[in-house]
Amino acid sequence: MNGKVKVWDPLVRVFHWGLVLSFAVAWLSADHGRTLHQWAGYAAGGLIALRLVWGMLGTRYARFSQFVRSPAAIVRYLGDIATGRENRYLGHNPAGGIMIVALIVTMGALATTGWMMTTDQFFGYEWVEDSHEFLANLLLALVGLHIAGVALAGLRHRENLVAAMLTGRKRAPESGDIA
Repeated sequence: MNGKVKVWDPLVRVFHWGLVLSFAVAWLSADHGRTLHQWAGYAAGGLIALRLVWGMLGTRYARFSQFVRSPAAIVRYLGDIATGRENRYLGHNPAGGIMIVALIVTMGALATTGWMMTTDQFFGYEWVEDSHEFLANLLLALVGLHIAGVALAGLRHRENLVAAMLTGRKRAPESGDIA
């Protein structure tokens, strides 16, 4: 089967690139522009809230039920990657699915601790500030792993996944692919 099929809906794509932009702005403005940093954090928090709703109500490949897999399935898939036998998934593969969960949870916690630092109740608490900084660094590491995973999957399956996240389209499933 030749051609392209629609996988990522516009909301998923806007969420993805909006989160990339909001994290980049927040990271780059952390020491320089408090207001810009805060607004970038609020944008990220709003995007996370929207994605949580869309993960339950959205289109097929946007739904958590489509890509959140069991720990055993994730370990099997990681083993298949190590041996070069991993299947191509039309949506997110098991490693990508757990990465999405990790990114959403970490970004949500990061936005929450950032907001906490602006409240009277938590302002000036060192553990909140330390948690926020730890989560920012953890998120940066996860982003690096995410980019590496996208690059590896793209090479292994001869597919431009960045273009797919821009256009919403991927190569149609072939024999052995998991749709």
